[in-house]
Amino acid sequence: MVNCCGLLTDKKEPVPLKGIEVEVEVRDHVATVVSTLHYENKEDKPLEAVFVTFPMPADAAVCHFSAKIGQTQVVAEVQEKQKAREEYDDALSSGQQAFLLEESEQSPDIFSLSVGSLPPEESASIRLEYVTELAVQADDGLRFCLPAVLNPRYQPQGGSAQVTSVPASLVPYSLSFSARVSSPRPVCKVESNCSLDPLQYLNTEQTQASVQLAAGHKFDRDVELLIYYKDAHQPAAVVEAGQASAKPGSLMGDPVVMLSLYPEFPQAVMSKMTSCGEFVFLLDRSGSMDCPMDNSHQGETRISSARDTLLLLLKSLPVGCYFNIYSFGSRYDSIFPKSVEYSQKSMEDALKMVEKMKADMGGTEILQPLKQIFSQPCIPRQPRQFFIFTDGEVENTKEVINLVKKNAASHRCFSFGIGEGASSALITGVAKEGGGHAQFITGTDRMQPKVMQSLRFALQPAVMDISVTWDLPKGVSVTPLSPSIKNLFQGQRSLLYAQLTGESTGASDSCVTVKYRLADHPSQNQLHFSLKLTEDTGLTIHRLGARTLIRSLETEDGEPSGGVKEKVVELSVQSGVSSAFTAFIAVNKGDGKAIQGPLVRRNVPTPSKYVRGLCIGSRTIIMLFHIDATFCNCCLIFSSDDESEHTLSCEPQQPPREPLLQLISLQKASGSWLLEPALAAALGKTSEELEKPKPPSEVWATILALIWLHGFKMEAQDEWEFLAMKAVSWLHAQKAPCVAECVDAGNALLGVKVHKDALGL
Repeated sequence: MVNCCGLLTDKKEPVPLKGIEVEVEVRDHVATVVSTLHYENKEDKPLEAVFVTFPMPADAAVCHFSAKIGQTQVVAEVQEKQKAREEYDDALSSGQQAFLLEESEQSPDIFSLSVGSLPPEESASIRLEYVTELAVQADDGLRFCLPAVLNPRYQPQGGSAQVTSVPASLVPYSLSFSARVSSPRPVCKVESNCSLDPLQYLNTEQTQASVQLAAGHKFDRDVELLIYYKDAHQPAAVVEAGQASAKPGSLMGDPVVMLSLYPEFPQAVMSKMTSCGEFVFLLDRSGSMDCPMDNSHQGETRISSARDTLLLLLKSLPVGCYFNIYSFGSRYDSIFPKSVEYSQKSMEDALKMVEKMKADMGGTEILQPLKQIFSQPCIPRQPRQFFIFTDGEVENTKEVINLVKKNAASHRCFSFGIGEGASSALITGVAKEGGGHAQFITGTDRMQPKVMQSLRFALQPAVMDISVTWDLPKGVSVTPLSPSIKNLFQGQRSLLYAQLTGESTGASDSCVTVKYRLADHPSQNQLHFSLKLTEDTGLTIHRLGARTLIRSLETEDGEPSGGVKEKVVELSVQSGVSSAFTAFIAVNKGDGKAIQGPLVRRNVPTPSKYVRGLCIGSRTIIMLFHIDATFCNCCLIFSSDDESEHTLSCEPQQPPREPLLQLISLQKASGSWLLEPALAAALGKTSEELEKPKPPSEVWATILALIWLHGFKMEAQDEWEFLAMKAVSWLHAQKAPCVAECVDAGNALLGVKVHKDALGL
């Protein structure tokens, strides 16, 4: 058998990347990341090493790029992209060493890193620095993700993909990773999907801590940190001083403020969750969705988790709404020709189709189903809420995001990135432009609680007419760097960046006010802050502000005009932050001597979860399956010289549904349960035991189900909260006289003590 991976490229040539060191500095909810990549040329010819698909967080502001060859340090500068490419090519053709880092024009979370000319037996270290905001999770943790896995990006017909990838278990380079965390509030804990050494506190207040990956980690998966602070997520402002060498009045010369807003909506309004809406679910059924959610050999597959999540969503929808489910791959289809009213029949019809859904629709052509959904007329007085589930492996990311942006007035979009390698640019981009919320589900995460949080947001009354006003001291003016706020959700962070010009003669007290209409009620939230400059932040806030403004300009409607490109290039060069129209270029002119010999190109592979083909003798085995999975859909086609084929296939073995999902699957669209053998089995009882205390009735069955949820599944309340609310509403409508007796009998039968008030009765 020929080994096509290991320390070789797909052409059996040595891979020059030997290792990666990553140091992360987290300050509250902002991270500065320094990655050092070590290259070594073991060949007898000069080398050009190209890391074609270097993954990066979508919101990262890349702000430093340098190279060290021997004792020589070369710092890159930002130039217009075409100019940088020409300088790189000129340097290589003249025998000089050069380094080029450029962002993909299709997706801002993909970079190309080129290292050349690396002389024979020579080593080089590349230093890359970026800053990024940390997303708030459903459990109030802050998520940092260091992307490693870059699943093959599906290129629509007519395009040409450039991904070079190998199975994740055979990635030829290792990772050293450490993080330092600091905050005004104590650090409670740090969790990860990878093995960590114990958390080390650096002061008695526990406001500073450090952590690192356990030794021997292969960079074969995304590295995810979840950081938890005590009393986290309070409104705050950080004012950062400008760069001393920059011109006053310029973005880098003036102070920049970052505001963290956590809106609190009036309780009277929030208690009235909307009971209307059109809910459209778009499910990725491409082949990659058949992979496990995590790296375990028997983990639940992405498509299986998505099916369970759709079950939970369909049971949780409010009575009176409309819904439809689309699925897509290389083609797309929908359960209903158009959205239908939510009823027992429509729910049952949809669930029957959901149960049959498999990851069998080929590639990831998401653009066409989006166009179809957006072309459907909206239903009057039923605001459309759009949920997208995908592992995010597409190359036309910007085209997809622009389509969502054009239709944002009639749709609110919630997106879910499933599994490692999901494009952060796609998932966060469609949610941001669609006025919704983005979630990532990786490793051992359960999809259901994160999706239910987004459903909770979708059922909140839409926030309208959002405006921001600034009250600053006399002599100080403000220039917003962030686009206008498109959405607000209860307790969820909104970040604003602004440039402050001028000087105050006296007081530094300032205030920002966010006004909006919520369910036709005018509301506002205020944040009072001081213009006192924060110490020791470097230029982190300036770079994030510059990145925010650059992204906003890049995604303006239609193709960016020449004037917009010029402004982006100017901002990028001035701030030292990368953009779609610029690149980092470094040339080591050294002693002026040219490197001798023909230049050889080597592509450095990124981790992939799939094997595309292996050679065994004169036979070719064409495979598409998850390399770590024991139970997975697979199809092996053996072809030899006589062109005969032998196919071996296996269907995934689905584990039995857990009791919670069993119980949920039995609920009616109205919110009630029937007294039936399946309910008894889900509750761990026999039919006779259920029928003995009380005469058979839906009221008794529904109360039993509620008691079981409260008595045994409180840790999963986020998942069943809405369907329990439906059940309680149904019980109230029945006006049954025996509720208290049923609750007492149910507690006795199930062996728990749940009070009637706790059930909402």
